[in-house]
Amino acid sequence: MGLVAQGGYDQTMTFTGWQLKDTGSGNQYNVLSGFAYQLGNIQIAPNFLWQQPIEGPVTPEAGGAARPRNILDDPFVVRANREMMAGELLITFDPTPATYMFDWNNDYREDSPFAASIGLVYRHLPTTQDAAIGILPDGRTTFAFPGAPPAQDLWEVHARIVSRISPDLGMIARIYGGDAQANGSDPRTVTRFGGDFRMIYKNIMLNSFARVNDWGPYDYHRDFNQTFPLQLMADVSMSLGEQDWFNMPRTRLGVRGTYRTLDQYSPRYAPAYMLDPSGMLVPDPTAPGFGNGNEWEFRTYIQINI
Repeated sequence: MGLVAQGGYDQTMTFTGWQLKDTGSGNQYNVLSGFAYQLGNIQIAPNFLWQQPIEGPVTPEAGGAARPRNILDDPFVVRANREMMAGELLITFDPTPATYMFDWNNDYREDSPFAASIGLVYRHLPTTQDAAIGILPDGRTTFAFPGAPPAQDLWEVHARIVSRISPDLGMIARIYGGDAQANGSDPRTVTRFGGDFRMIYKNIMLNSFARVNDWGPYDYHRDFNQTFPLQLMADVSMSLGEQDWFNMPRTRLGVRGTYRTLDQYSPRYAPAYMLDPSGMLVPDPTAPGFGNGNEWEFRTYIQINI
């Protein structure tokens, strides 16, 4: 794909749910190849990706007036198309293949008492990237970060488990863990773990998640590498009609609780205060001798859909 090509990703359908795919951006060569081997109800699917930008990123070693490219000021950048050699192994157990495990609406359609997939992805990333775009607190003003995280090898394990025990009872769980980098310029690598669990029983639905050392719920948390040591959430609702896996608007009554702990990498963490160079009193998140902070929220809600 040429330097400024933006023709979209390769939409070839596969028999698997691989995560390594064509990014759809320009400025790259790539080779993507894998296969799926069916062994009864078990599918074993290795996958391989090699990609190389035609023009690499502007690194800090360039010196002088050189700066990292960014998509606001330059016709092309090196971001998702960064140099990469990656491998993936996906193993899937699906005793009811008529309801394909990786369909976009499998949450609705899956009818197996137990189906699961587990995958391992390893990425060798020998170079940095160009700069990402951030948004200032006013929500409108954009800017380019001064750089990007360094070269780093990353790994991730992910799993999805689906169970439709009866027409009235279904459960879906997603689990993940591994290393990841921020979108912005912070060089800190995050080793995170977590998962979410959803259950529907007749007209009652449970949504929940647990995340350890992970970014918060908004894009800017990953942009600025803001993480929380622990995040927990549970939401239970009762609907007047059937519940919906995709959380579509409906008339329902529910309760929701959220809990987070905070450390020096979290927003709003203020164990102590200090004077900055201008004489203003500001939080000191690295003050010694303090434990993690915490914040929690409990809400009840009524949603009416006419």
